[in-house]
Amino acid sequence: MLYRIAQPADWQQAQQTGFFASADLVAEGFIHASELAQVLETARLYYQASPGAILLEVEEKALQAAGIRVEREWVERRQAYFPHVFGRIPLAAVRRFWPFPVADDGAAQLPPEIN
Repeated sequence: MLYRIAQPADWQQAQQTGFFASADLVAEGFIHASELAQVLETARLYYQASPGAILLEVEEKALQAAGIRVEREWVERRQAYFPHVFGRIPLAAVRRFWPFPVADDGAAQLPPEIN
């Protein structure tokens, strides 16, 4: 599974279009995603003060079946490989989602049922 922290406006748009997309897809050509072990650090670094954030759990096999390429690319700043999704994510590939409030200092907690 891949994970993406979504802003409420992007998630609301996905409900209307059937596909999740975000500004990074337009700007960089892919949607940034994380492995489960990377989610909390991603929240701390990039989603501070996001009380309405939503955590999406995305099935990689469903993306591949839909013809959407996923590549793990090295991110020097984080010294790790991160999944990049090269296209809009169909809602059928989003297996579960949870409210994922991120505090002003970037603190967040994974949903208990995620493990």
